[in-house]
Amino acid sequence: MSVLTRDEAQTRAQLLDVHRYTIALDLTTGDETFESLTVIRFAARTGADTFVELKPAELRSVVLDGESLDPETLDDNRLPLKNLAAGEHELRITASMRYSRTGEGMHRFTDPADGETYVYTQMFMDDVQRVFAAFDQPDLKAVFELSVTAPEGWTVLANGITEQLGEGRWTAAPTPLISTYLVAVAAGPWHSVRTEHRDLPFGIHCRRSLAPHLDADADEILDVTRACFDRYHEKFEEPYPFDSYDQAFVPEFNAGAMENPGLVTFRDDFVYRSAVTDTERQTRAMVIAHEMAHMWFGDLVTLRWWDDIWLNESFAEYMGYQTTAEATRFTDTWTEFGVVRKAWGYDADQRPSTHPVAPENVEDTASALLNFDGISYAKGASALRQLVTWLGEKDFLAGINTHFARHKFGNASLADFIDSLASTTERDVHAWADAWLRTTGVDTLTPAVTTEAGTCALTVEHTGSRPHRIAVGLYDHDLSDDEGRLTLRERLDVDVPQSAPQPIGKPPALLLLNDGDLTYTKVRFDAASAEAVGTSLSRLPDPLTRAVVWNSLRDAVRDGQLAPGAYLETARAHLPRETDLALVQGVLAFASAQIADRYLTPEERPAALATLASLCRDLIRRTEDGDHPGLRLIAVRHFIDVAAHPETIAAWLADGTVPGGPELDPDLRWRVLARLAVLGATDEAAIAAELDRDPSANGREGAARCRAALPDEEAKRTAWSAMFDSDDLSNYLFTATAQGFWQPEQADLVRQYVPRFYEDAVAVAARRGPAIADAVGRWAFPAYAVDAENLTLGETCLRDAGPTPSLRRKLADQLDDLARALRVREGETP
Repeated sequence: MSVLTRDEAQTRAQLLDVHRYTIALDLTTGDETFESLTVIRFAARTGADTFVELKPAELRSVVLDGESLDPETLDDNRLPLKNLAAGEHELRITASMRYSRTGEGMHRFTDPADGETYVYTQMFMDDVQRVFAAFDQPDLKAVFELSVTAPEGWTVLANGITEQLGEGRWTAAPTPLISTYLVAVAAGPWHSVRTEHRDLPFGIHCRRSLAPHLDADADEILDVTRACFDRYHEKFEEPYPFDSYDQAFVPEFNAGAMENPGLVTFRDDFVYRSAVTDTERQTRAMVIAHEMAHMWFGDLVTLRWWDDIWLNESFAEYMGYQTTAEATRFTDTWTEFGVVRKAWGYDADQRPSTHPVAPENVEDTASALLNFDGISYAKGASALRQLVTWLGEKDFLAGINTHFARHKFGNASLADFIDSLASTTERDVHAWADAWLRTTGVDTLTPAVTTEAGTCALTVEHTGSRPHRIAVGLYDHDLSDDEGRLTLRERLDVDVPQSAPQPIGKPPALLLLNDGDLTYTKVRFDAASAEAVGTSLSRLPDPLTRAVVWNSLRDAVRDGQLAPGAYLETARAHLPRETDLALVQGVLAFASAQIADRYLTPEERPAALATLASLCRDLIRRTEDGDHPGLRLIAVRHFIDVAAHPETIAAWLADGTVPGGPELDPDLRWRVLARLAVLGATDEAAIAAELDRDPSANGREGAARCRAALPDEEAKRTAWSAMFDSDDLSNYLFTATAQGFWQPEQADLVRQYVPRFYEDAVAVAARRGPAIADAVGRWAFPAYAVDAENLTLGETCLRDAGPTPSLRRKLADQLDDLARALRVREGETP
């Protein structure tokens, strides 16, 4: 497929002014294809050649200004428009388009629970071409008028309010000026909960088989939606710019959500059918807030080209966490951000594939797609949080509102954004942007404490180039507490680089740089503070403070400065006392997936699993009173995942409950069965029986994961063939199969597949496109094989095999993580 380059987009934007798309879709023509009619009204400023994009199953007709063009001139995804005269034009294109099974374009899903079918669009980047013809670039905004013919009994949702005309025909209200990638349709026999807020229709929607679960959480979802909506109207002077606000929870969605104006689509994992923790509910609330922020930053004002994707995602990420904390009951969102999202950013920023938050060299759409990562989201949001700390929220919001006023319903660049901020402050925002947004890598801050005449002074040693405004926490031992409680003596504001050492009085037990987590940096400890962390981490009073400490320990392990076993010992000592769910979940996830599975040798792994199982057992005992159900659920989940022997969890499955609770809901039952499969303690008959018990889409994924995890040569052959020899698996079933396939306990059984992976991965990514390429690189990679042979095979593949851009990026990242794991095992520092 031809990808659009920045130069091509700039040339076309100078030539064309696109007014309106009139689109008619017919979804009644079968399971494989649908009909698409597109009429584009546009003007050419001068005479020239250009092109329109589409990816049809069959291009039936092309009519430009009443004259038929030859459909055979379609070259890949480009239809040339030759000798275009200056002035107004009308282009009419009819085509048959393919439904997708990979979450790209128009995705089609049949629910195994009840046989009902649903379709929805994901147009992002360049997938609008899979649905209708378009001048597909973000700065050619237009009005979109949409009509849909759907099977009887279906409801059609779109960017604007939809109206049913009878006989399966629906029409949507014309949109304001929006970009092509933001057009959205979702059609099917939806279960809907509707209300109004501020005189606008609000709705939440899911497939019918999830209706009881959506209804159970409808009040919470709508309360969060209303609260965030109201809070944004307090922050932003520009009112919500669209005519309705629908949120559709759709099946097999590749991302967390997509900010289509007026019709946000979410992965329907957010409709919880099994027990979840309050942190997971908080995550759902944050995603709701994140996508709503996009209505202003991304939809009302849209990037001009994809090098400014951070303007969309960093802003929405920051606003999502901040507004959730301000407007909902979830007031500790920044703790979860610190321990989960920031770690994602730190990891991405230390790989060879790192890039600036605001890169200058995004040459085409394929390159742009690779930048939807921890840098554009987590690092960018961290940079904005530091900007607010440095600038002040009042001036920050004033700049934002200036930006909306200047560019509403248009497009803007980094330079436009910085100019808007600069107009509201005396500070040098341009210099700040150069230092923070045009650079790569993670700075490191290390305290150096000197003492003279009993008085200490702090010098912050700075490795890196960015300025930081940080808080420094000084903590003393509470002498009245026998368990080592630490209390905050003082929190100092410090600018780095410093103009002079900072007096801090008497020596503290713990000196913590970046207390409150207001900047993006690694922090290290002086010797006394490291000792205090070892004895009193769980006795720090604030969860966000503890998150900064845990992140520092995590970074030290990854950098070869703290032994993996020492991290486990710290977790074993302090996690049983931890009360914050995000911290418990984040620490256990890193300890199991990275330390036990990758950083320790196979010979050391059994002891690590035993330590983690013992830790989880302590948490389960601690929560027997029923007062901490979320903490207990996390402990039960992780106990299942690290179980080295099947007896206990097999008994739970047989009884249908953990003694003292919780009862095993479908997700826990599949979790237990997957671990039993890894341990060779179940079989195909048990998996089939469980699928009969839970014939849902989640059940199908659970069964695929379990079958691929069986320690049996035939099971492995079958799973491998399903992933790589055919194209039948949907994106979710591919992922589930890949998740089950590689298991550290089965190293000998699957060793023969490690060299096969690279050849087969390149082939399937080329055939099936970016979404499957991402799943291949993320989930099907043999991450368990931490050895030089795997690293050499991967490097050879990157050099010689020509993987697609999406797969190349994923493999490069995986191989860098693999090399890091080898260094950690060998005790090397970078």
